[in-house]
Amino acid sequence: MASTQQVRASHILIKHQGSRRKASWKDPEGRVISNTTKEAAVSQLKSLREDIVAGEAKFEDVASRLSDCSSAKRGGDLGRFGQGQMQKPFEDAAFALKVGEISDVIETDSGVHIILRTG
Repeated sequence: MASTQQVRASHILIKHQGSRRKASWKDPEGRVISNTTKEAAVSQLKSLREDIVAGEAKFEDVASRLSDCSSAKRGGDLGRFGQGQMQKPFEDAAFALKVGEISDVIETDSGVHIILRTG
């Protein structure tokens, strides 16, 4: 039987050449995304994560400025979700975090993410 457990999480998504959809609210033509290698996306995300963990930046502020997901408008907040609603690597990472923890870089078909579990 599927678990009814839900988590609430926010994320920052950086899309790259290998992303399923190469466009976003901040790059509607996909010009930047199409020229971003996966390695570049990962290294950008790692440095953003370091700034957040060090307290030099707020997760929500970084998400609203830089995330390629439409959730950027909500500071990266995806709301509550259960199992089977997100891509598997994303879901596994979100469920493994404790509230307030930030994941390492997670890869999905959408791009690369860092996830903050909020509930």
